[in-house]
Amino acid sequence: MPTISAPVSPESVSLMVRGACPHDCPDTCALLTTVVDGVATRVQGNPAHAHTDGVLCAKVSRYTERSYHPERVLTPLKRSGPKGSGQFTPVSWDEALGDIAQRLSTIAAHDPEAILPYSYAGTMGMVQGESMDRRFFHQLGASLLDRTICASAGAEALVQTLGGKVGMKVEFFAEAQLILIWGSNSIGSNLHFWRYAQQAKRNGAKLVCIDPRKTETADKCHEHIALRPGTDAALALALMHELIAHDWLDHDYIARHTLGWEGLRERALQWPPERAAEVCGIPVEQIRQLAREYGTTKPAAIRLNYGMQRVRGGGNAVRAVTCLPALTGAWRHRAGGMLLSSSGQYPVQRAVLQRPDLLAGRQPRTINMSTIGDDLLRPASPGFGPQVHAVVIYNSNPVAVAPESGKVVQGFAREDLFTVVLEHFHTDTADYADYILPATTQLEHWDVHLSYGHTDVVLNRPAIAPLGEARSNAQIFRDLAARMGYTDPCFADDDATLCRQAFGDAVDYALLESQGFATLAMPDAPFAEGQFPSPSGKCEFYSARLAAQGLDGLPDHLPNYELQGSSAAYPLAMISPPARNFLNSSFVNVKTLRDIEGRPLLEIHPDDAEARGIANDSIVRVFNARGSYRCHASVSRRARPGVVNGMGIWWRKLGLDGTNVNEITSQALTDLGRAPTFYDCLVEVEAVDDQAA
Repeated sequence: MPTISAPVSPESVSLMVRGACPHDCPDTCALLTTVVDGVATRVQGNPAHAHTDGVLCAKVSRYTERSYHPERVLTPLKRSGPKGSGQFTPVSWDEALGDIAQRLSTIAAHDPEAILPYSYAGTMGMVQGESMDRRFFHQLGASLLDRTICASAGAEALVQTLGGKVGMKVEFFAEAQLILIWGSNSIGSNLHFWRYAQQAKRNGAKLVCIDPRKTETADKCHEHIALRPGTDAALALALMHELIAHDWLDHDYIARHTLGWEGLRERALQWPPERAAEVCGIPVEQIRQLAREYGTTKPAAIRLNYGMQRVRGGGNAVRAVTCLPALTGAWRHRAGGMLLSSSGQYPVQRAVLQRPDLLAGRQPRTINMSTIGDDLLRPASPGFGPQVHAVVIYNSNPVAVAPESGKVVQGFAREDLFTVVLEHFHTDTADYADYILPATTQLEHWDVHLSYGHTDVVLNRPAIAPLGEARSNAQIFRDLAARMGYTDPCFADDDATLCRQAFGDAVDYALLESQGFATLAMPDAPFAEGQFPSPSGKCEFYSARLAAQGLDGLPDHLPNYELQGSSAAYPLAMISPPARNFLNSSFVNVKTLRDIEGRPLLEIHPDDAEARGIANDSIVRVFNARGSYRCHASVSRRARPGVVNGMGIWWRKLGLDGTNVNEITSQALTDLGRAPTFYDCLVEVEAVDDQAA
């Protein structure tokens, strides 16, 4: 790795290159990379970009450590040992591409749906994440992937309520007088929103954190409401009850800009605070006070994040919370309303980027990425289709991040499964590959980014030449397309061309080139007069589209699949929030960050620890019927009684016994959006006699 503070000689050539953070975070920061004689020496936030303001999180400020990591994969590798052994031999690109193309062609000749792409948000870039790869698999006719593993329950809830992934502008949280931070540890996962919240706090706003865990964000808020996991809809419905009972409603806004009010009113009146308090495990007066403050404070704003929707009723919970601003007319104010995702605001030309027309009328099956553990073990059947015989993985690490990972490992260990992984490092998943192909990092390729936390497009220019033999994702799929004999002109589009195609004329590309970012033109208070992107143009308390699917058209509280108190064998509820110094499974192998994080931890309340004879920092076994893993106990009041926090997501190979928290999470799916239920999980915890790590 280069010495970041190395002196620059008079003969050195130094330049600053504008870029974008590629990681799965709402902030989508604009970056400046200092390059000296072709070597990136520093990555910092771009102070000219208002949302970044020169500030980066601890993870991305160490990005040079990632790009120049001594363990970077810099040449194609072919498996030379058993699957999972991590034993590989370097090969040429020519040999790797030739063999991969031949293997995929042979499988496709029998049934292309036996081939599965598997990707998610290892990069959020439009080019390296969802352009040439989609063209390749559409042309091939491979199975489609339902990309659900993080956010699809909440996303579906927004679509069914507001009409799209839309909300208030993040910068106007700074002007709110009340901010509910609901299911979000903003200090660790949404740093730049937190700066706006702090500004509001300095101006007299009250901050309320709603989260089962006493997070670092909860520490800094005026109030923490530590509800049980999976009870957010019950709390939201009780708030509605109080808004109705005390007439803290904007009747004009409800009449003109909402749909289904009478049905929602009837449902909410079934949820007095006493009922919700029992379900949520919180004091009834806390609910009454929160409703009073939300109903009488103007403007009031809600910042949701995706933790709350990782339970059985997660979609309904997001729907319920999303209804609240329309009841009080909070949308009238630019500092009122709510925000979960802003990504639906962007005029992305996905059909141009992804070219679904290359399917030429074929309709391949869709496989849910969240059930990959089961699906890799399924035999061929009329209902499922062909057995999966090849997986091409990029921008994801499913062996570490997918639920019930014991089954995921079994699936990837199949000797008859051909696996190709595009990667930077020897991840848990890469260890099971037949080929690892070296991919570029963000400092080495073109890309263009939208955001789900603000409304700026950000362009990423390559700051340095690709290290070793690394190639961009898009280039790798271009090369594979050529080897497969695909001749459509779209397979010749280079990465810079793809950047221009992402938004076409809807975004000023010259402005992107000149300053690195461009702000979408939209009203400060986009829904002050309704005009939601829903079919009715209104906030739809009642969704006819859900009703047409045989689902409840109104939001409701759906108890967890694994309801606390329902199992004597597994009495504790477990959530698995992200460790502060990692981002999903990214950065786990950056030593400076791993040293800060320390070790795999389970936070457990002192009462639960004492009952089990568990001491702080001792090794414990966390288990249920799906499996078990060992980690260190942190006896802490960050955990509420009856709930443990399994901090994720460590690579399995860096765990105490080659497993991580996803050994025990479930493949059951949410009510809406077909998403995983990571936080709907019952466990037991026991002290381990042998404390040798």
